Amino acid sequence: MVFEKVCKMLADQLQIDPSTITMESRLFEDLHADSANVMIMVMDVEEAFNITVDDDVLPNIRTVGDIVAYLEKVV
Repeated sequence: MVFEKVCKMLADQLQIDPSTITMESRLFEDLHADSANVMIMVMDVEEAFNITVDDDVLPNIRTVGDIVAYLEKVV
């Protein structure tokens, strides 16, 4: 469920087909996100999951799987 929600949010934000997103998809290299996209995604995740993402977590988020793993740990 977390993956599907994150996938939809990324697809909407980046205007890409959600079927192209996998757990291994790299945000910058594969999905062509930029830093602004990532900041918007963080705000969307915080709102959707009613959490606050710590700033020290962001440098470790490189793939969709990293996002999902973090959310599964804190939600």
